[in-house]
Amino acid sequence: MQRLILPLPGNEVFASQLAHHAGAALGRIESRRFPDGESHVRLADDPAGRVVDLVCTLANPDPGLAALLFAADCARELGAREVNLVAPYLAYMRQDKRFVPGEAVSSYSFARVLSATFDSLLTVDPHLHRHPSLAALYTIPTTTLHAAPLLADWIAANVSRPLIIGPDEESLQWAAAIAERIGAPSVVLRKTRHGDRDVTLQVPDLGHWRDHTPVLVDDIAASGHTLLVAARQLIAQGLPAPECVVVHALLDDSAYATLQQVFARFTSTDAVPHPSNRIALAPLIADALRQGLRD
Repeated sequence: MQRLILPLPGNEVFASQLAHHAGAALGRIESRRFPDGESHVRLADDPAGRVVDLVCTLANPDPGLAALLFAADCARELGAREVNLVAPYLAYMRQDKRFVPGEAVSSYSFARVLSATFDSLLTVDPHLHRHPSLAALYTIPTTTLHAAPLLADWIAANVSRPLIIGPDEESLQWAAAIAERIGAPSVVLRKTRHGDRDVTLQVPDLGHWRDHTPVLVDDIAASGHTLLVAARQLIAQGLPAPECVVVHALLDDSAYATLQQVFARFTSTDAVPHPSNRIALAPLIADALRQGLRD
């Protein structure tokens, strides 16, 4: 029996592509709000005896979390053989320690909730900072996929003479992997953060790269402020208007509009629906589902 792909609201396009590439059946979840604000969920397809993959990118997770949990529990109650979560973007990875007394360490709390609900978790480039892997947080089997090869291939096909630039030390792995794959030079900047929107960057003299197109690469663009500061400093050195390529675009309309003023082009994967989506992840994820990959 075919595995069943069930998209949570807002994930229908991605789930359709995933089902196509994975050779799976595409189902439907009906969801609405009762007048008191509570969530109503109905599975429109029978999950009995099937491997069920709920597809839900977890950007802005809070409004839809109840529906996700109810759908998973419903699938299990109705006889699904497995209930898995495909979350191209995995939320609640930043608060990975108690920075001040009394804070909730939400990365652990969120992991406990998902681990109690699903049989496995698949995601793309989670923001692992203080944890070596998802296994440090999650008690269920996890699959972590990496989009750097896709970013590299897109850059090679769309940017002439790229200079790969990581905006801070945390992006070193991105810059190095992408540059190596396409045989391009790379540079990593140094960042000092003074607040959420207050950063300073140390940019080396890049004057000898003026015949290259700078391409800033990173895993997440949230406020976009670091990318904005970096782009302005590169332009001030006389380099061409830079490109930017990221995995997860979490930018609101205002931040995206500001970045569009300084970047020649801003590109992201479709892990999070966004106007900048140009790199498809469905083939990568479908391949992992077919092979049953695990970390």
